[in-house]
Amino acid sequence: MNPTTDYFLIDDLLTDEHKMIRQTVRDFVDKEIIPIIDHYAQKHEPIPNLMKQLGAIGALGPYIPEEYGGAGLDQIAYGLIMQELERGDSAVRSAASVQSSLVMYPIYSFGSEAQKKKYLPQLASGEMIGCFGLTEPNHGSNPNGMETNIKDAGDHVILNGAKMWITNSPLADIAVVWAKDEEGVIRGVIVERNMPGFSTPKTDNKWSLRASATGELVFDNVKVPKENILPNIKGLKGPLSCLNSARYGISWGVIGAAVNCYEVALKYGLERTQFGRPIAGFQLQQKKLAEAITEITKAQLLCWRLGTLKNEDRATPSQISMAKRNNVDMAIHIARELRQVLGGMGIMGEFPMMRHAANLESVITYEGTHDVHLLITGNDITGINAFV
Repeated sequence: MNPTTDYFLIDDLLTDEHKMIRQTVRDFVDKEIIPIIDHYAQKHEPIPNLMKQLGAIGALGPYIPEEYGGAGLDQIAYGLIMQELERGDSAVRSAASVQSSLVMYPIYSFGSEAQKKKYLPQLASGEMIGCFGLTEPNHGSNPNGMETNIKDAGDHVILNGAKMWITNSPLADIAVVWAKDEEGVIRGVIVERNMPGFSTPKTDNKWSLRASATGELVFDNVKVPKENILPNIKGLKGPLSCLNSARYGISWGVIGAAVNCYEVALKYGLERTQFGRPIAGFQLQQKKLAEAITEITKAQLLCWRLGTLKNEDRATPSQISMAKRNNVDMAIHIARELRQVLGGMGIMGEFPMMRHAANLESVITYEGTHDVHLLITGNDITGINAFV
């Protein structure tokens, strides 16, 4: 019997530093997240003090240079961190992913030196919490249709509009918001919590990502100083490049959810006896387990190669899109199938399958739906845009 989730010895492709980083995050998740996650998911509440804990283990903006508070790690290290966090819960990975890829990444990539020094070290430590405002009530898969806007008012701009489905919004100290200027050009602005007219209504009654704080961003004539505009980017390329970074992290992260389901199902199958033998000895249960480890292995290889391309700055948005779609689909299928190995116990909070499956219903939708990512791949291979 070989119960390992590294079926193709992919660890041989990792450095000692990669494995040490992964173990550090795994230990954190085992000690601080797994024992409490069911409690907070059932109560529909975020884990207290989570961001500072993530900052303390270097999980926030790990690829940001050390001079700005990051760890200066490579993209495979970032992926492994996301994988281990999502092994605990998608809400934990979402919190780190938003902070890293959707807040720190655009400030580092497109911000002024003053903006980098002001915000990045505090974001890296978790002392400051950020969120990302792109999706609107009327514009999800079509971000170019955004209605949120800024108007020039001398030394500042006036921001109006609304964003929704925003992870961390009720907790956030700052928001990186994308809005159209008076020429219709998309610009990024950093909005601070204390700016009058800025509010963050909480989104309740979710069946998914219940341990994640989700809300709206509402801007009612908010005065934003012009020094808070990201100076080095214009157009939709700005938010889409952030999404590429986040989608990459998701493609790794969901492997962690699948691995957690697999490890629990395998252990349960070997321990639970029916008809005088462990249920793991029955053909249909072995089919589920064998298919799960096969799909996990394929996803691991896809992410390792994608991470290598990212490190070489050769990964394309279409490649990232494929990995995000494939791996989330893989993980949600595994969560549903392996829930059945546990029978009735599979619905209980003591086991992770139902929680992971419910969370992945959000992950398969956000940052590009499953169907939209199919069309991205279709456009790439045919040269024909099926969106319009």
